[in-house]
Amino acid sequence: MKKWGFLLIFIVLLSITVFDIGSFFRGEKDNEMIYQGNLLLVNSLYPVQAESIKSDIVNLYERKDLVKGYRLFDRSICLSEEIARKFSDMVLDAEKDGISGFLITSGFREFDEQAALFEEMGPDRALPAGYSEHNLGLSLDVGSIYGKMEVAPEGKWIEENAWKYGFILRYPKNKTDITGIMNEPWHIRYVGLPHSVIMKEKDFALEEYLEYLKTEKQISTTVNGQKYDILYDSSSKKVTMNAQDNLHYQVSGNNSDGIIYTILND
Repeated sequence: MKKWGFLLIFIVLLSITVFDIGSFFRGEKDNEMIYQGNLLLVNSLYPVQAESIKSDIVNLYERKDLVKGYRLFDRSICLSEEIARKFSDMVLDAEKDGISGFLITSGFREFDEQAALFEEMGPDRALPAGYSEHNLGLSLDVGSIYGKMEVAPEGKWIEENAWKYGFILRYPKNKTDITGIMNEPWHIRYVGLPHSVIMKEKDFALEEYLEYLKTEKQISTTVNGQKYDILYDSSSKKVTMNAQDNLHYQVSGNNSDGIIYTILND
């Protein structure tokens, strides 16, 4: 009886997944990882680093295969290829709801382009070069052929549905005291699943969400039937970690002092 009891306890312990930052990931972690990924915070305190810029920036006018379900404001619109595909997938789903007037009015901007915009529009309507999310390649301004996003059906659809696809409204009207930016219903930012879902459920701006992860250290959630574990690590020293082969994960820095590991449990 004692043997069976011990065996049962052993099996239960094996079935419990306890993640340790120092043991689940294979590879070297160093400070550069703090400045890479989809969860980077860019604002007046945390500028874009050279290594933060997405490496797959493309001109969308020259990549017609990526322009599906939306239009382009002009021929100069650039964006991360990965984010363009995700945006296209989202707006193609919007067509099923009868919403089909989307266009991208602005995407990735080089620093000199941002500097010119800042000089032209001033600090009330633009950010200095290096302090705008548009310098990352993760953000885009979305418009509608039917009018301003504040009143257009495309704006309403984005507000109600973008979080399901990994996008967030980066500067909502109820968070201006947190973000320091006025309401921009046209500016969306990719953070990925499950982060956008958690932010929606808790009504978090990105600043609040990253602070929440820093405080909690580890959280779990289930999205679309898939379980995720999210771990925050503030260690700045380089460490070597060994991953479990059956885990799928993503790594992102926060652009200040930590790294977030998002683990999908199969």
